[in-house]
Amino acid sequence: MSIGLLVITHDGIGAILMATAIKMFGCSPLSYKTLSVSEDCDPDECRQSAQSRIDELDDDGDGVLVLTDMYGSTPCNIATAMIEPGRVNVIAGISLPMLVRVFNYPHLDLEQLTHKAVSGGHDGIMLCQRDKGGECCDKA
Repeated sequence: MSIGLLVITHDGIGAILMATAIKMFGCSPLSYKTLSVSEDCDPDECRQSAQSRIDELDDDGDGVLVLTDMYGSTPCNIATAMIEPGRVNVIAGISLPMLVRVFNYPHLDLEQLTHKAVSGGHDGIMLCQRDKGGECCDKA
């Protein structure tokens, strides 16, 4: 099983997140590509670039997980145009905890990895505060 990973974000955010996750793990356990979308991009050209990257990443037919940044943004709109149920899944709201979760479960199939990525994003959100004694705690 070899799921591909495509990260489509504004202006290099995805490349920085990927570099950070790779530094933490020493390597990427999945084949991946990034696509950086600038504010003056041609959306049609970006969609073609995204499709080309997906085709390269899905050379064995196991599928591609696409992670993008803000829902409703141009990178997300490009990503959602790529959705193909069973072949290409898209998640908006990429974060480092989400990537770490994906890196920890590279053996899963596309559907399972998609659910792990979403749970990694959810579980990675914590309200950090101090209790009355000044100690750090994660309880809201």
